Amino acid sequence: MKKMGILLLGALMLTGCGGAKEEKIDIGITQIIEHAALDATVEGFKEALKDKGYGEDKVNIEYQNAQGDFGTAQTIATSYAQGGKDLVLAVSTPSAQAMYNASKDIPIVITAVTDPVSVGLTGENITGTSDMAPVDKQVDLINALLPETKTIGVVYNTSEENSLVLVEKLKAESERYGYKVVEKGITNINEVGQALDVILKEIDVLYTPTDNLIVASTPIVLEKANAENVPVIGCIDDQVKQGAVATETLDYKQLGYQTGEIAVRVLNGEEPKDIPVQTLKNTKLMINKAAAERLNIEIPEDLKARAEII
Repeated sequence: MKKMGILLLGALMLTGCGGAKEEKIDIGITQIIEHAALDATVEGFKEALKDKGYGEDKVNIEYQNAQGDFGTAQTIATSYAQGGKDLVLAVSTPSAQAMYNASKDIPIVITAVTDPVSVGLTGENITGTSDMAPVDKQVDLINALLPETKTIGVVYNTSEENSLVLVEKLKAESERYGYKVVEKGITNINEVGQALDVILKEIDVLYTPTDNLIVASTPIVLEKANAENVPVIGCIDDQVKQGAVATETLDYKQLGYQTGEIAVRVLNGEEPKDIPVQTLKNTKLMINKAAAERLNIEIPEDLKARAEII
């Protein structure tokens, strides 16, 4: 954190003409894949930095996306470690794991990580935010919106630790209503369609966890589900905008902003180990009216009263 220390101590680098300028802080952002939720966290993070006085005049931000490949995420992490970044934002569990494996010295601020403890993301140089999904509220939503449900289906990436945690939470929460959970594990994006072809014939509703592979495959998920007239309960607001029936979810831009505020605390001198990982307490309900009408789903008045209807 050499450059950050110089800046925080107020040291000045003299120029040839007798003036002076502060050396900029180098921040790296590593993201596992492009989709609306993760993109929103990055947007919120940058906005928080700017609002708290760390604009383009004070920081250089390098952004790299692994396009869904963990090997690429490792390469990005290694380049940031070798380049001596002053702080790294790691967006998603795979990106955070890769970065933490690459450096135990550079401050790492994580976000969109469901359960940091269960995946070993604890240490002297790491803090940030968790996007643990409100699975309990999502299952309650299924019960309120789709009262005839008996079987819930879920497709997930077996290589993503987040997803394993969420599937177990789904099973536990489903027991409250006596739902049967049918799960189908996959390992890459090419298997999504095949898994859906099998599982959609066995279920009443499809639940999508905050699994980066599944979220990135939302168009094919909706195409397959619509063909079988199976309602989809999404995990992020963008899925509802694309055609999922509903979700109870986090505001990922707000999550990113909160992560940026944590980063500012680190840039101002606080040790990451002294800042507990935070979560968002508030959630929002979103319902796609057209999708509900197409499937003849009646929206209860109490849900209408608090939902964002699109």
